[in-house]
Amino acid sequence: MIEAGRSCLELALQIHAVEKAIQQAKRVLVQGHIEHCRDDAIGPLEPEQKSRVDEFKAIARYL
Repeated sequence: MIEAGRSCLELALQIHAVEKAIQQAKRVLVQGHIEHCRDDAIGPLEPEQKSRVDEFKAIARYL
């Protein structure tokens, strides 16, 4: 983009977009790993327990 003569604003926007994409990928990876570790530690859940855990997972997505 620099060689193409793009403006500083365009460069900043592209860098920002890449940073956000990396942050989101990291978040998904870490959440998946935590869920896997939790499932291994806790084992099978009753339906009510699973529902409560799923609710916490949904809430955690907004943090």
